[in-house]
Amino acid sequence: MYIPKHFDESRVDCLHELMRARPLATLITLSSDGLNADHLPLHLSETVDALGTLCGHVARANPIRSHLIENTEVLAIFQGSDAYITPSWYATKAETGKVVPTWNYIVAHAYGTLRFIDDAMWLRAHLESLVAQHEAAFDSPWRLSDAPPDFIEKLIGAVVGVEIAITRLLGKWKISQNQPSENTAGVIHGLQETGVAGALEMAGFMMRAT
Repeated sequence: MYIPKHFDESRVDCLHELMRARPLATLITLSSDGLNADHLPLHLSETVDALGTLCGHVARANPIRSHLIENTEVLAIFQGSDAYITPSWYATKAETGKVVPTWNYIVAHAYGTLRFIDDAMWLRAHLESLVAQHEAAFDSPWRLSDAPPDFIEKLIGAVVGVEIAITRLLGKWKISQNQPSENTAGVIHGLQETGVAGALEMAGFMMRAT
C-alpha cells in the first residue's frame, strides 16, 4: 500500500480501534490456484506481542485450508470510513480553480502468518468471545447457550479456526491532511451538510484530526 507521509497512521492503538470497530476483514491469501479473498469477521486479541493476534473461523468446506501455500504471508484488510470529496467544497476553487475530486478513506492492513486450529474447545471459546463482543450492544444479548447444545456442537464441527499473529501493521488515514486549513474546513462542512451517515463519520474523523 502506498502511504504518503502525511497520510501515514502508525499509532497501534488507533489501528486497533479501527479493527475492533470494523471487524469484517478481507483476508488475502496465496493458494495453489493464485490469490484468494475471503471476507470474515476477525477478533483482535491482546497478546504479549504489541501488534496483537487476529482470530476467526471459516467453513470446513472452504478450500482455503487445503489450497493455502504454507509459510506465506497473509494480509487482512480492515476498511473504515470513506467518502467522495467534491472540489466544490474547497475554498481555493474560487481562487485558482486548481482543484480536483478525490476520495477520503481510512484503512488498516495487518500482515502475518495464518495457522488453522481444528480444536472444538478453542472454537467454542472463540465463538463465545466473538458473540459476546458483538451482542454487547443489545438489551438482551444472545449467547451460545441459548441454542440447543447438539445444534451448537454440529455447527462447531462444521468450521475451522484461523489465527494470525500480526507481524506488520500499516495504516492509512487519507482525510485531507494535504489540504490547506480553509479547504479542510470546507470539506468538513460539506460532508456534514450531506447528512449521510458515512459522510458524517468521515467529518468526525477529520474534526478530531485538526
